[in-house]
Amino acid sequence: MKRVESRIGVLGGKPVIKGTRIPVYLILELLGAGLSIEDILKEYPELTKEDVLDAIKFASKLAKVEIIDAISP
Repeated sequence: MKRVESRIGVLGGKPVIKGTRIPVYLILELLGAGLSIEDILKEYPELTKEDVLDAIKFASKLAKVEIIDAISP
């Protein structure tokens, strides 16, 4: 995931596409709303197909993270 970064001072540290202020969550929301990668690239010409695919890969890795509930018995 070479294209996703988080930096303090850019959208509160939320993951964005490197060199932009386009958050990963926006790309995922657009895909979830039914837009194709091609549609997203038309809306955001500064993005590349690799950017969108890296955003998806980033979200996939987050979904695999095991969360430990510290207050469960």
